[in-house]
Amino acid sequence: MHLTKRFFTMNTLAVLLSIGLTILAVIIFIATYTKVLGREAGIEQFQRAFEVRAAISEIKREALTIGFEGLLDKKYQQELVDRVNVLDASAILFVNREVMFATQHFNKIDIEKSLMLSSESSHNEIELDGKTYLFNRADFKLTSGDSGILLLLAPIKVNTKVYWMLGIFTISFFTVVFLLMNIWISYKFSRRIIIPISRLKDAAVKIREGDLSGEISEDGEGEIRELGITLELMRIKLKESVYLQQKYDDNRKFLISSISHDLKTPVTSIKGYIEGIIDGVAKTPEKMEEYLETARSKAIMVNAMIDDLLLYSKLDLNQLPYHFEKSDLASYFEDCVADHKYECEKANVAIALINELKEPVKVLIDGERLKRVVQNIIDNAMTYAGKANGKIDIILRETRTSAIIEIKDNGNGIPEDKLPFIFERFYQVDPSRKNGSGLGLAIAKQIIEGHDGKIWAKSAVGEGTGIMISLKKF
Repeated sequence: MHLTKRFFTMNTLAVLLSIGLTILAVIIFIATYTKVLGREAGIEQFQRAFEVRAAISEIKREALTIGFEGLLDKKYQQELVDRVNVLDASAILFVNREVMFATQHFNKIDIEKSLMLSSESSHNEIELDGKTYLFNRADFKLTSGDSGILLLLAPIKVNTKVYWMLGIFTISFFTVVFLLMNIWISYKFSRRIIIPISRLKDAAVKIREGDLSGEISEDGEGEIRELGITLELMRIKLKESVYLQQKYDDNRKFLISSISHDLKTPVTSIKGYIEGIIDGVAKTPEKMEEYLETARSKAIMVNAMIDDLLLYSKLDLNQLPYHFEKSDLASYFEDCVADHKYECEKANVAIALINELKEPVKVLIDGERLKRVVQNIIDNAMTYAGKANGKIDIILRETRTSAIIEIKDNGNGIPEDKLPFIFERFYQVDPSRKNGSGLGLAIAKQIIEGHDGKIWAKSAVGEGTGIMISLKKF
């Protein structure tokens, strides 16, 4: 339930409950007051007023039945005197506001006042000479054109003390109960709303100050609880964001440090060979060509390292867009083998495609990006493949939902303790054979994960290494 509805409902219940308890208390008060002080304390007055009201109403109905001429009959007037005397009441007959008959003497001022008040009052009670009277009035239209009036007056005794006590008790009791109900509502709201809001405020202040360590409790109800959950999720997201930002900062520092170290060696070689040429160390054309070719190969290596670094940075920051297309897996890797065949033959390494697919398999790939993955893996395989009879096999398999690509070499293999780290940046299984930027497999991992796929390695020392890639089938 929304807070506004809850607040309105609780206040409505507080008012209704206060009214109900007040009515019950008034009933108990009247019953106790009557029992202690006697029926004359008030109940008989109410009963007497009710009986008199009913009696004079009956006289009025009878008068309207017999007509005004019947009221002028002496016999009926005597009967009327007897009946109103029993009620301690009075009856007055008027013709054109002139008294024709009265069971009790009233002065002219009271008579005029009674006529005026009885024609205006809607409560059947009038005040005459400091006394309260119940009245009833019947108006007649005479055949002569005159107007006739029957006015019945019955004095009632009002114990104002009882009314005052009852009024004061009612107001006081309602006020106390209503205040207690509001205190109870305030207590409930303070526990379920105000206190949780105060805690959320403290938590928000801590978040603003950068303290994201404190867990936000899910206190309160309704919107307050939802707000607490939202703030806790926000705190977790902010904490993850700060962690990732710190991680990115550390990565950048590590990248700068590592690439600076890796670039230093080939740049130093280039500088040394150029200085050798300038100083005349390379005196013959053959020696000069050797020095220049070496400097050129080192410059190509530096350029490749810089390209790898830029590519990895873009992949790491998700700044490199992918252009996915549905492609036939076997056809794609036939092209990959054809692209690398000459390079492998030049390095005295045989490359072959082994297709174990039972039927064509479609995968959603970015062809250019996946070629970079295959190239990086093949470059590594060529580096570590067997020297005498180097061999690289690309094996295609499938499961019910995935296509599996294995690129396997017959090199020396990777020790089991080093296998989990080969996809990390700048990691070298054999530092003495350092070649390239050290980002090849790290880039491959980023691209495969960008394809919503998986990449891992399996290897055994002396048997070679296989890089496994899993892609979803379409």
